[in-house]
Amino acid sequence: MSKKDFVSLIFSVVGGILFALGMCMALLPEWGAMTQGIVIGVIGLAVLLVMVMVRRKMDGKPAIVFNGKAIAITLFCIVATVVFGVGMCMTMVWNMMVPGIAVGIVGIVLLLCLIPICKGLK
Repeated sequence: MSKKDFVSLIFSVVGGILFALGMCMALLPEWGAMTQGIVIGVIGLAVLLVMVMVRRKMDGKPAIVFNGKAIAITLFCIVATVVFGVGMCMTMVWNMMVPGIAVGIVGIVLLLCLIPICKGLK
C-alpha cells in the first residue's frame, strides 16, 4: 500500500465515522443530541474535505479544480443523493414501501451513472 493510499484510508475512515455518528446524533430524536450531532457531522465533512485536498496534493494535482464539468458533476451527485435519500425516507419514515423502493432504485441508478460520467467509457 502506498503512502497516499494509507493517508487517504485513515482520513476517509475517521471522516466517515464522524459524519455518520453526527448524522445519527442529529436525526435520532431518542438521543436528544441534535446540536452536538450537527457539530460532529460538520467536523466529519471537514475531515473528508481535507482528505480530498491532501490526496490531490500527494498526487501532484491542484487541490480543488473549479470548472464547468466539476460543477456539473457535483450538482448531478447532489441530485442523485437526494433522490436516493428520498427513497429511503419513503420506505423507512413515511411507510410507503413500494414507491420508496422504486425511488431508491432510481437514486442508485443515478449514482451508478457517476462512474461513466467521471471516468468515461473506454
